[in-house]
Amino acid sequence: MKRNTWQRAAVRSALEGRAGFVSAQELHAGLRSTGSPIGLATVYRALADLTVDGDADSLQSADGESLYRACSTGKHHHHLICRSCGRTVEIQADAIEQWAAATAASHGFRDPAHVVDVFGTCEACAAAADRRVL
Repeated sequence: MKRNTWQRAAVRSALEGRAGFVSAQELHAGLRSTGSPIGLATVYRALADLTVDGDADSLQSADGESLYRACSTGKHHHHLICRSCGRTVEIQADAIEQWAAATAASHGFRDPAHVVDVFGTCEACAAAADRRVL
């Protein structure tokens, strides 16, 4: 675990203030708008450290950009992510864990690791889309 510098604390706090996944550039812009002198490279480093330590989750957007989110649990989990508003829900998925372990074992692999994120449309965004269609 890395030491807790003011920069890392600022990035963690800014990340916790976001509802969904955010890019390093967006997070940096938000920090700078509040007067923080933090540099973009420092934001990237802090996000990488937070991800390694399990304090943040990361995923790749459809266009290949890394996105980050404060992790509310240090345990292995998966996400439901609204592709419209970015709302994210952390979920446990025992069936996926069992499938991953069984599939790895059936092919002679040990210690499987995986990432599963499920993208869809949240109830609020679906209702808004339905109202626009009417």
